[in-house]
Amino acid sequence: MAAYIIRRVFAAVLLLLVVSAVTFAIFFLVPRLGGQTTDSMAAQYVGKSPDPDVIAAVKKNLGLDQPLYIQYWDFIKGIVVGADYQFGPEPVTCNAPCFGYSFKTHSEIWPQITDRIPVTLSLAVGAAVLWVLSGVAAGVVSALKRGSVFDRLAMGVSLAGVSLPMFFTGLVVLAVFGNGDYVPFTENPAEWASALVLPWCTLALLYSALYARLTRAGMLETMGEDYIRTARAKGLKERKVVVRHGLRAALTPLVTIFGMDFALLLGGAVITERVFSFQGMGAMAIEGVIKADLPKVMGVTLVAAFFIVICNLLVDLVYAAIDPRVRLS
Repeated sequence: MAAYIIRRVFAAVLLLLVVSAVTFAIFFLVPRLGGQTTDSMAAQYVGKSPDPDVIAAVKKNLGLDQPLYIQYWDFIKGIVVGADYQFGPEPVTCNAPCFGYSFKTHSEIWPQITDRIPVTLSLAVGAAVLWVLSGVAAGVVSALKRGSVFDRLAMGVSLAGVSLPMFFTGLVVLAVFGNGDYVPFTENPAEWASALVLPWCTLALLYSALYARLTRAGMLETMGEDYIRTARAKGLKERKVVVRHGLRAALTPLVTIFGMDFALLLGGAVITERVFSFQGMGAMAIEGVIKADLPKVMGVTLVAAFFIVICNLLVDLVYAAIDPRVRLS
């Protein structure tokens, strides 16, 4: 098990480096391949009708005149030890971890990200708890009572939840119930939960519907296996047969989907945050795109990629705990 964990952690580190290189190439190499020059890339930092001498100075100070591999190395080094930018008469220090410096807002990117992460984390964790508990429970009961009124009703609600888009259900919920402003958990836990109940339920409706259908399909398949009949023939209680033997085998695909869904929400629930006016990672990404703030967009992209890689690593480790055969593969 220890060797398996070491292999997966090492692979995750390599993957993060690859993701950072690809992200850097998208923002700095692809524009050049599309015909954009380093002068035009530097001009976006100096306003309208910039002077050629000013553009040349900005290009030199930001390292845009250096080869791409040197720029990438400086970027990675900045994440570890920080970086200095000579944008004006005095140098600007970006403390480690430096995910870039926004010259449009004249602020570091990492502190902005750390301010937004609690909002997105609160939204993602609460919604995840709701949709896992409700979705898995509904799927198990539907599978055990196949063809019953509950089964048909649960699957009908699940179909509606999957079909309705997030922006529609969110706006309907807002129109009916309204919404409160986000309050940090450390300031007032009651108001924090009160402001997040509606976004939690809105997200949970979408995801729990999918999880209920997947759990039902997995349980119907596993409950018909020979080892389930053997467990019952040995006299095990039905609850133990369902939970220990049936549900455990049906959880494997759900773990994969949950890891991806949760990681994507941590990267920014863009639509939900926009609908409910929450200033999380998704709202920060939208602001960066609208204002053409390249360092902000890149910082959010890298953090979102980090969450996805880490969640996939945790999924692999959970696989090893659920199914011992994974450790030998």
